[in-house]
Amino acid sequence: MDETPVTLENLFNQLGLDSDEAAIEQFIAGHFLAEDVKLVEAPFWSPAQASFLKEKLLEDGPWALVVDELNVRLHESPHA
Repeated sequence: MDETPVTLENLFNQLGLDSDEAAIEQFIAGHFLAEDVKLVEAPFWSPAQASFLKEKLLEDGPWALVVDELNVRLHESPHA
């Protein structure tokens, strides 16, 4: 059983991205998604990253909440 704490930082680790707070904020600031672009279809994910995100959303478990948080943050206007 996976005991990894379900956090945004650990989601970034799972995606192979820098996971410190500054890196996460920088990633989000630099990757705004238009309202009509689904998170898993964003052009900046590798196929493996997109697959991981889609899998976690479909499982509808604890990770889905963190993936949804990332989704919301990437869709927020950078000027909000």
